Amino acid sequence: MRARLDFTRRDGSRRRPPPALYAIPVGILLVITVIDVNAPPHVHLGPFLIAAPAITASFASARGTAAIGVLAVIAQIVIGILHGGLTTANHQAQISALIVISALVASFRYATDRHRRRLRQVRSVAVAAQEVLLRPLPGRVGPLRIASVYISAEEEAQIGGDLYAAVRGEEATRLVIGDVRGKGLPAVGDAAVLIGAFRGSAYRKLSLPGLTAHLGQAVRWNWRHTPGRDQDALESFVTAVVLDVYDDRPVVDMINCGHPPPLLLHGGALHPVDGSDPALPLGMADSSDGDYTIDAFTFEDNDLLVLYTDGFVEARDAGGTFYPMTERLAGRDWGSPEELVRYLHDDLLRYAGGRVNDDAAVVAIARCPEESSTAPA
Repeated sequence: MRARLDFTRRDGSRRRPPPALYAIPVGILLVITVIDVNAPPHVHLGPFLIAAPAITASFASARGTAAIGVLAVIAQIVIGILHGGLTTANHQAQISALIVISALVASFRYATDRHRRRLRQVRSVAVAAQEVLLRPLPGRVGPLRIASVYISAEEEAQIGGDLYAAVRGEEATRLVIGDVRGKGLPAVGDAAVLIGAFRGSAYRKLSLPGLTAHLGQAVRWNWRHTPGRDQDALESFVTAVVLDVYDDRPVVDMINCGHPPPLLLHGGALHPVDGSDPALPLGMADSSDGDYTIDAFTFEDNDLLVLYTDGFVEARDAGGTFYPMTERLAGRDWGSPEELVRYLHDDLLRYAGGRVNDDAAVVAIARCPEESSTAPA
């Protein structure tokens, strides 16, 4: 938990502290000065004046810290004048020490602020790059309403090895959700390759098996031709679900490549959509169209389809119990995909104690054809 006097924003920048906070160090200077002036000559409280700039550095800028340091030196000079004069060795030593320490505190504050500015610039570039890679899904695509959320296991990242994307076809919306084996930057790079292959295949009008084979070959080619890959990396794979959600009929075509099955909320009942013949995860072997079988299921108006990665179902609470995702979603009337993903995001973080150990992504889809005529493409 951050200290209450920390005015750092989430992006690393600092908010201007309220002026009333400066009353704390100023009050410390006044109290110490008054007590020292009225104390016996052999009692010296001047060294405690350094507490004022030290406290100021916890919330103010280097300039504000230096200003309080100057006031502290002035207070020490006043004490020296009223307690034997400035020519005494004791007061000269206290004034000199106060000047040096105040300058050091202000310098450290300046160095910290400069580091924060550089970190903020680096973070802004990283965020922009991540947003280019994992673009937010559109809220409306044809007759579909879509909502998504991503929870990264890396504290300073917005994405990791989980991925999702959607492209619009002539008669269907094509979606993919996947999970790259591993974490960190290598997983992000693998996710980027798969998303790029998925988006780049849109104009080719591949069949669903053809697209799945193309994705598998793309990630496999990337692993083989990336310098520095060790043997463990060459044995990596991506679990994924690829879907075609049709506009003119209540049907979804699905190919599941070793991924957790989607959840379908239909008529108030929630059940997993298990494929009859699940395929191997992408990249585990060379593949062709004939290696994949389409599983079709009904997806009617006002149904909700939930796609997710194993970061949700493998998250644990303090006692080591897995997150009961199906139980959390069942028995409730979800008004919209947005409501469902917001609930899952907040509930998962509460369950896992504020952070997850693996990336977690979820996409909720609802068929609402009555709104498609007025919604943007």
